[in-house]
Amino acid sequence: MSISIDHINIYASPIKLKEPFVISLGPLTHAENVVIEIRTQQGLTGFGECSPFLTINGESMGTSVVVAQLLAKVLKGKNVLDIEGCVAAMDKIIYGNSSIKSAFDMALYDLAAQHAELPLYAFLGGTKNKIIQTDYTISLGPLEKMVRDAQRIKDHGFQIIKVKLGGTKEDDIQRVKSIRTAIGPEITLRIDANQGWTPLDAIEILKTIAPYDIQHCEEPIPRWQFMKLPFLCAQSPIPIMADESCFDEHDAERLIELQACDSINVKLGKSGGIFKALKIIRLAEQAKRDIQIGGFLESRLAFTASAHLALCSDQILHYDFDTPMMFEEDPVQGGIQYGEKGIVEVPDGPGLGAVMDANYLKRLNKITV
Repeated sequence: MSISIDHINIYASPIKLKEPFVISLGPLTHAENVVIEIRTQQGLTGFGECSPFLTINGESMGTSVVVAQLLAKVLKGKNVLDIEGCVAAMDKIIYGNSSIKSAFDMALYDLAAQHAELPLYAFLGGTKNKIIQTDYTISLGPLEKMVRDAQRIKDHGFQIIKVKLGGTKEDDIQRVKSIRTAIGPEITLRIDANQGWTPLDAIEILKTIAPYDIQHCEEPIPRWQFMKLPFLCAQSPIPIMADESCFDEHDAERLIELQACDSINVKLGKSGGIFKALKIIRLAEQAKRDIQIGGFLESRLAFTASAHLALCSDQILHYDFDTPMMFEEDPVQGGIQYGEKGIVEVPDGPGLGAVMDANYLKRLNKITV
């Protein structure tokens, strides 16, 4: 059976955030995303989306639109059911560019699951056998604001708070201490340094804040220092989660062999999409490493794909799906829904169960291949 690609629409999709989102790598005022719409000769339409990060995957909205045209040309006419072949074709055209490749991959999986008349999670072999509960993230900033934000997030009913760190040793210790004091002991607290510490500072910080009951720490040191992670992981009383140091299955295999992390944060924009994310998940399952499914600044469209993926393995225990709630507008119809306490409901319609709003797309710059 063949479902052939007729044409592909590429949209630049910048969306303003309610307030700047700040991490150790810098501030962001907009989600500068790219939407991919694949239309088939058989009348099916699939959607994908990515949120490129200059400081993490070396891509921007502008570069992604350019590369998307190269990828669209090589995919045009191909069978969407041959996802492995389509992924290989994209990798043959250009190295890296995992963010924009993930948007194409997502649209292909949307189409394949629609053709199978299955929700994506079922197409991937998953079931709704667990609760998906997202955290909500506090941006890096002045201590008083971070404490106020933590209290506000708690007051909105979220049970899990992630704190962005990566400042000075003294400031970050005080941030964790003050936030834990403000929110009390019942809220789950996790931290993310975004590569902001030196190895020695990381060990000291993690040992100092361990009494404040931290669930895990994401990417404490620069990703190119991954050879320091095994020692850090052995010394830290807080579990270490690999993020920027783990893009694809090759990174995951290396980190696991080095005993360099306790868990792995899988993001479609790092892995290049669902096809390679599944390879990371299988490696983590074999090594008994816990998994978090996260993301960048995608809308509910891409996070719907991530939520479907999150239902495909019992090893996936943590979820970081909060950024669509930070947008000034929601351009998605259908898709995941946010409930009380950060509970995420995944749709049961065929494919993603989510589309970009047609009126929203009309406002965007479009390139058709």
